[in-house]
Amino acid sequence: MRTRPSKGEPVLIYPSLSPSLDGLYAVTPDTPDSDWLMPRVSAVLAGGARIVQYRSKSHDAGLRREQATEIQALCREHRALFIVNDDVSLAERLGADGVHVGRGDTSVTEARRLLGPQAIIGATCHDRPELARQAITAGASYVAFGAVFPSATKPDVVSAPLTLFADLPPLGVPVAAIGGITVENASLAWRAGTNMLAVIAGLFYSADPATAARAILAARR
Repeated sequence: MRTRPSKGEPVLIYPSLSPSLDGLYAVTPDTPDSDWLMPRVSAVLAGGARIVQYRSKSHDAGLRREQATEIQALCREHRALFIVNDDVSLAERLGADGVHVGRGDTSVTEARRLLGPQAIIGATCHDRPELARQAITAGASYVAFGAVFPSATKPDVVSAPLTLFADLPPLGVPVAAIGGITVENASLAWRAGTNMLAVIAGLFYSADPATAARAILAARR
């Protein structure tokens, strides 16, 4: 796995991981309450999530690093991929598996330059296949479209109809659906033809996150 420590820091060596970009992609809610968050991350991993994206817009850099470090350790324990949302410097500092960038964040090109050829770089493409093609040309490892259902996390985000996935030309990279995905509608999203379902509230705000994770995965069959 790629590691690139900041100047003056020790080199971090992690075991090589090879889970694929496929299946349940858990995206953490933005919260300062680590005591609430960490058991839920552990639960969704136990329920079958193979990728966890740490998403936090907090201005507290210490909190972000503390939470990210703990989530990364849980991902290592479960042999899952650990992705950081937007914060390329944090991903680089921790030796994360990769980063996810949106419109207005660090560009895919810059993220690839900073994190190297082995890093996973994901890109938000809303409802626009042309953005996906641009991101892939720039070095994206996967692309995400959404919101596919009304989203409480991002109520103002551009919607992407499920028909978009069937209409996509071959892109050559995995594709994720995100936005408003729950146990109840997961089967519709899977049938649309996506490789990954990226889920926030439908997992983390469930009364039983592990059971919700299992149910979302079971809906793929």
